[in-house]
Amino acid sequence: MSTGSSRQLWLLPVLLITVIATALGALVARSLYKEPPPSPPAAVEPSPSVVPLSEQPGSAEVQGTVDATTHPLFNTLQSLLQRYFDAINEKDYDGWSTTVTNERLRTTPEKQWRIDYRSTRDGSIVIYRIEATGDDTARVLLRFTSIQHEDDAPPELRAPCINWNVVWLLAKDRNEWKLAGGPTSKNPQTERCPGT
Repeated sequence: MSTGSSRQLWLLPVLLITVIATALGALVARSLYKEPPPSPPAAVEPSPSVVPLSEQPGSAEVQGTVDATTHPLFNTLQSLLQRYFDAINEKDYDGWSTTVTNERLRTTPEKQWRIDYRSTRDGSIVIYRIEATGDDTARVLLRFTSIQHEDDAPPELRAPCINWNVVWLLAKDRNEWKLAGGPTSKNPQTERCPGT
């Protein structure tokens, strides 16, 4: 055997060990430096509103319970509902119109919307549960508080501060989630805020 052949025999294992060590080093570095998975949104515990009357309706931030925040649609629907409530609080009909289905928009002209929400402010908004139905619709169970002039409150409960428990129907409209109308959305449970 020549000297050149024995060098080649030693070179092969050394190269093989070098390639394996490099690959292992790359795997270790990848696991050390990869971004951690995004943490789930902060959840709130279900509880009745404890916001003092003078601070009603409470925070305008849409939050969720643990059950809601672990649902795959939570981030999408939380963002949609945040835009919906922000539009009401800011009296922004154009912004509101981007959060509802075309059918609901057709049945809610701007003039009537401005009358309906002229004195309304919403807060203490918590998504309790999300149920996807599998046919591009979903139901959201949520609770929120509204304050308004008594004359602008619903006829069945003329109060300046109302706690709402609602199930809202959402539907995909041109591949985007929107708030829809329907019988589910029209039967809220309402109660006067304590102390009003």
